[in-house]
Amino acid sequence: MKTFTTHPIGIDQGEEVLFSEFAEGGEMWIGEGPRERRSAIRFSQPFRSAPIVQIGVSLWDVDTSSALRAEVKAEDIAPDGFKAVFRTWSDTRIARIRVAWTAIGEVAHEDDWNIP
Repeated sequence: MKTFTTHPIGIDQGEEVLFSEFAEGGEMWIGEGPRERRSAIRFSQPFRSAPIVQIGVSLWDVDTSSALRAEVKAEDIAPDGFKAVFRTWSDTRIARIRVAWTAIGEVAHEDDWNIP
């Protein structure tokens, strides 16, 4: 559990298309074996410390002729953003992925002291 030490808490959210490779015949669509895509996500304003980030697939366009294998996660979470990571493997063919995310954490308050 993350415990917040200040009263102001912020919630930020958004969606991001991580890739769309069907038209170009990209690696996620025609490749095999381990594959990964990363996308840097920036928060609308920084949190005071690294927030909690929940991420999930909001759109997937996949070939159903093989098993669907996928992992989506938030990595390198910092006060100003994180990396959205999508991984697949074997013969899974992915045309397009969009993720939705929510970040919850401490935010600065106008009464905060800034002591150098």
